[in-house]
Parts: sequence; C-alpha cells; structure tokens
Amino acid sequence: MHFSQLTDYYEKIEATTSRIEMTNLLVELLKKSPPEIIDKIVYLTVGEIYPPFTGIELGVADKLALRAVKLASGQHEKFVKEEYSRLGDIGLVAEKLLQKRSQITLHMHELTVQEVYQSLEKIARAVGEGAMEMKVQILVGLLASATPKEAKYILRIVTGKLRLGVADMTILDALAILYGGGKEARESFERAYNLTSDIGYVAKIAVSEGLEGIKNIKITIGRPVRPMLAERLSSATEILDKVGGKCIVEYKYDGERMQIHKKGGDVIIFSRRQENITSQYPDVVKLVQESVLADEAILECEAVAIEKETGEMLPFQELMHRKRKHEIHKAIEEYPVSLYFFDVLYVDGRDLTIEPLEQRRKILEKIVKIGERINLSKAVYTDSSEGLERFFHEAVEVGCEGVVVKALGKEAIYRAGARGWLWIKYKRDYKSEMIDTVDLVVVGAFHGRGRRSGKYGALLMAAYDPEKDVFPSVCKVGSGFTDEDLEKLPSILEQCKIHHRHARVETGMEADVWFEPRLVLEIIGAEITLSPIHRAGWNVIKENTGLAIRFPRFTGKYRLDKSPEDATTVNELIEMYNSQLKKIVETPSS
Repeated sequence: MHFSQLTDYYEKIEATTSRIEMTNLLVELLKKSPPEIIDKIVYLTVGEIYPPFTGIELGVADKLALRAVKLASGQHEKFVKEEYSRLGDIGLVAEKLLQKRSQITLHMHELTVQEVYQSLEKIARAVGEGAMEMKVQILVGLLASATPKEAKYILRIVTGKLRLGVADMTILDALAILYGGGKEARESFERAYNLTSDIGYVAKIAVSEGLEGIKNIKITIGRPVRPMLAERLSSATEILDKVGGKCIVEYKYDGERMQIHKKGGDVIIFSRRQENITSQYPDVVKLVQESVLADEAILECEAVAIEKETGEMLPFQELMHRKRKHEIHKAIEEYPVSLYFFDVLYVDGRDLTIEPLEQRRKILEKIVKIGERINLSKAVYTDSSEGLERFFHEAVEVGCEGVVVKALGKEAIYRAGARGWLWIKYKRDYKSEMIDTVDLVVVGAFHGRGRRSGKYGALLMAAYDPEKDVFPSVCKVGSGFTDEDLEKLPSILEQCKIHHRHARVETGMEADVWFEPRLVLEIIGAEITLSPIHRAGWNVIKENTGLAIRFPRFTGKYRLDKSPEDATTVNELIEMYNSQLKKIVETPSS
C-alpha cells in the first residue's frame, strides 16, 4: 500500500468534525488496508508505532525534526525556524518547504506504508551514542522520497502531534462494522481490546480470524488489562441501594494504582494508563517476587508513599519523585512505598475477571504473603449505611481519600475498561455540593487580557461521555492558576493544539484556540447548575440545557496519571447535581 493512500485518508479525517463521518472514513481505509499490515496502519493512525505498554516511543523533539526538514529541503536554518515560529506546526513547515525543493532527489521513489513504518521503527529503537544523528539521517532519507503532503504527516507522527482526533474507541467501531457484521458486535471488540490494551493486535485478529477470533482473545501476562473504574455517589444510603443492600467496603488509598504482572521471577508494573513503570519501582519488583506466591499472576494494588520515620501514609503527589530517570535509588530511599492489593485478575492460567468479587478476594488472600510493606486493602463487609459511614470516617482519619464500595454476588465480575455501579467511590469531599473536586479535560482556551495578555486567560473544560465517546463542555475556568501555571500552560498545550473544534468535543461555546482532548486538570466549584451553553448532560435534566460548574477554580493538580477517558463522566455530574437538589429539598427553610 502506498503511503500516499494513507495520507489521503488522513487529510479527509483531519478535515471532518463529524464522528460518524470519521468512522465511515476509517471503515473505508481499513477495508483497503492489506491484512499483513493492518496493525501497522492502525498504530500509525492513532499516532503510535507500538502499543503504549511496550514503552517504545518515537521521541523526536521538534528541534531534531526541524534539522531534518532543513537538510531535506535545502533551506537555511534561520528560514526554517522563522517558518516554524509563524506556522506553529512542524508538519505544515515540512509541507511548505518541500514544495520549494529545487530539484528532485536522485533516488526518489514512491513510499509504501511498510517502508515508512520500518523507518519509524528504526528511529524509535535508535539508542546510545550517535542515536540522535541516526534518527536525523533516517528521517532525512524518508523526507527525500516523500511528497510535501506525506512529509507533513511523517513529521507529525514522529513528533507525537498527528492530531487526527482518532481514538481507539473510534477504531473499534470501524472494526466492528467491517469484521463483526455491524456496531452490535462492538461489545466483543471492546472486550478484546480491554483484555489486551493493544488496538493493532485486535485489528490483526479481526482481519485474520473474524468475530470468532475476537471472542477468543484471552488475558495474557505482559499485556495490561484496561482497569475497571468506579462511579461516584455522595450518600451512604444511595450507595447501598445501588449495590443491592450488601457490599464490601475498601479503603480508597491516595496512591498510584498499579497492575502487576508476575511470571516466575519476572515482574512488570503497569500504570492505570497501561504505561510500563517497572523502572520507577525496583523496590516493588522485589516485594512482589518475595510476597506473591503464585508462579503466574496479574494483580492490582495501590502503591502509597509512606513517611520513613512513622510509616504514615503520604499524599499521592509525593510519588511524583519516582518519575525521575536518574538517581532512582535515592528516590526509593527518600520516598518508600507500601503496597495494598485489592484485586486479582489472573492466576496460573486461570482468567479471574469472569469470577465474582468474593472469589477473587479469597484467592488474593491465599497468594499474597502479608508483610511490613505489603498488605491487602483494608476492607469490611456491611449491609448498613451506619457501618459504611463509620468505616468511611475511619479511612479518612488514617489519611485515605475515602472508600470504594463494591457490589457482591454473581454479577460482580471484573469489567475491564468499564465504569459502572459495581464499584462506587465515596470520598470525604462529597459531603456537600461542589466541595467535591472533578477531573476535567482541557478542550479549548480563550486569549487573556490585561495582565494575562499573550497568555491563556481561561480554559474550556469538558467531562467524558463514555456512551457517546465524546467530551461535552462543562465550564470555562480562569481562576486558581498561579503565574507559573499561566507561563507554562501554552507550552504544555502546544502539542495538543488543532485548527478547529475536535470531532469528539461538544459545546455551545466558541473558543479562541482548540485542543485535542488530552490534558486532565482537577477542578472545584461552588455548585453544579443548568446551562444553555454547555453540553454535559444535554436534555437530561431539562430540554435544551446541559450542566455547568458555577465559579470553577483550578486546584493546582495536573492529573497526568489520568487519560482523557478517565475524566469525570457526564453520569457522575448528573448524580452530583441530583444529590445537590435532594440536599436543598431536605434543608428546612429559615
């Protein structure tokens, strides 16, 4: 397949603001894709060359990419930099400058998808002395044969700024239509993806084995399972009603959620975003080797930073020191962690995601050897709101965020990648109106004035609607940002900037600048109100109105541990709004 065919589709996808049209274009593209490279086409389309859990990234900085453009185009460095400053998009710079190429390269030929992919692989795998020079030379070689349009997309891919707006879930829709007989097969495709976290692998199985092959995909050591997520409520009584009157209640630790894969003496640690974080936690590897008794296992835990002197739990932010690339042993010494295991998904060849929670908990108790820094999450069984409240206050008192309430019974299986009422968060901040914080996604910005001139004055924030796979706006936030935040936000958001409203964003506001939904921030407000402008919960409470956060403020927390799809959901906002109404009704008038 010629690379130009792929970029023709990229151009069409980039131009659309309709998710339906985007899906239809993907169906066309996948239908024309040779089966032997369909996984590669899928990876490239989401701006990757491998799934995130491999830890192999292209890692080409703009400065390096501009050097390659300079060499391939024959233009002066100063002119290349000026064009980049003017256009702000390295892909557009490459497209424009390669149109001015003074002569056709001697060995110029039509690029294939396979050739481009293999070159990108070499760039990603180039490490050690001379790696930067090798990356530039490979890139220059590609650009020598690329048309201007092909160059635009090659440069965007290598710098991590493809910005087509295509998400994994959109590709699953297209695969279900093409290889599953229609969107009704989407559930099978989504489960396969949730068990493997590898969209390219799912596409490969779909084209070679069809729907039956997709249904037969199994959980595997080394491929992270997408985590099960919780809903939230603000009343113990409501929570008990939702879970059927009886539940298990666990501490909700303020730590880093980990999915740990063990096979013999080998241990891999994945974050909640399926990133391989093993190198940050060599002490956790050792703890697991010593304390997990199964030969093969996939377990989930919270790693909590602890005070060396007292053993008391510290806030999640302390774990940010573990992100260091250097002096990791110093970070281990200064910021030790304790592990609290709360679930097990696989043991010695047995898939436990289809087993009820009680059974999973019993197995967890058998295979985890309790020690000074390794334990199970503290939990109680209860059928009373008083018991739930008492345990909740106990959890808060020892430094936890609150509790997670989990349903019992045959239906209480592990729903990989899903958010539902089997697990419900009950946190200390949920006690009145919007004292609770929400995690929202930046989707747009508004230019600042006065002291904020030249910076962003406010950001357009959105929740996540998992049913429609879109991000509807919920507020415009300009408060809570420090001068440092205002200085660094434009550079943080630069890599997300796009030229029109993203196809997955719904709003009645017209932002000055639009972004691909990527950065998650923690927001707090006074209350949730009805809005004729914002689209979260549109038409649910009242016709032609959505939900908005009144007096929103940034708390200072950048939720880099969360993907956009992990943001607060529309249903959670609706529940919070309804809870407010109940409190207002229940409060006697003065």
